[in-house]
Amino acid sequence: MDEKAKNTPESAVFLNTAIEYYNRALFTIDRTAHPESWATTQYNLGLALKILGERESGTERLKEAVKACHAALEEYTRERAPLDWAMTQNNLGIALKILGERESGTKRLEEAVAAYRAALEEYTRERAPLDWAMAQNNLGIALKALGERESGAEHLEEAAVVYRAALEERTRERVPLDWAKTQNNLGTALLALGKRKNGTKHLEEAVAAYRAALEVLSLPHERQKVETNLKEALSLLKQRRS
Repeated sequence: MDEKAKNTPESAVFLNTAIEYYNRALFTIDRTAHPESWATTQYNLGLALKILGERESGTERLKEAVKACHAALEEYTRERAPLDWAMTQNNLGIALKILGERESGTKRLEEAVAAYRAALEEYTRERAPLDWAMAQNNLGIALKALGERESGAEHLEEAAVVYRAALEERTRERVPLDWAKTQNNLGTALLALGKRKNGTKHLEEAVAAYRAALEVLSLPHERQKVETNLKEALSLLKQRRS
């Protein structure tokens, strides 16, 4: 399953076909005899549901994705298959984060944070540095979303910390596009902090992060989003300095 499949009517048909295939396969796989194959199919089902659910406006597909990931984790245990367990926890976190953004409250976002933290127990920096950085970046996204729904700044501050951690491995030289996207994410956390805290430090750091991202991003839709964020940060910074 290609997680980066293009968002086209044809790809939606492909995803629906894949979901049907995986559901059929689960009826034929003997879980007792082939637990790994069963878990792999549940994981792939969850991935397809998550991709389709992200493109749709509702939450039903995403809830099904969460269910499939939980099922996969029954056989992809940390003891038996630690990296598969971590991969599934990361995918579970993504589905929960999207659900949390579409639902009220913080329960789903808190569950997403927990799933990413779990993934990081096996996606260690020493074992899998880029996977570790990916999970750190995803954790930052969930923490930032959670922090925006709360009155305090603790989760926003932690989001900035984990984004900076991700950038230690997501370097510009190694993975320039991921580096730029994480810089933008860091900027959004710092901008949110800057809105809640006095002074200019966080806003200045947000501006620096956005400008760093723009050094690499070239696609118009990617640049437009970052430029909009940069404009807002600069405007707030100007107000604070006047």
